[in-house]
Amino acid sequence: MDVPLWFALLVVGALGVKLIRPPWWLVAVLLLGGYLLADSVLAPVIDSTVK
Repeated sequence: MDVPLWFALLVVGALGVKLIRPPWWLVAVLLLGGYLLADSVLAPVIDSTVK
């Protein structure tokens, strides 16, 4: 099953805000950072580490 990255980030962000209640700016920074990191030169290194 292929899930778009933006949808996965949206779901993780919504669950994180609902369960942990962090500040909104922290959620935005983490989501934007994760999105930018996934599209960077480091993506293959992160992918091989996760798998």
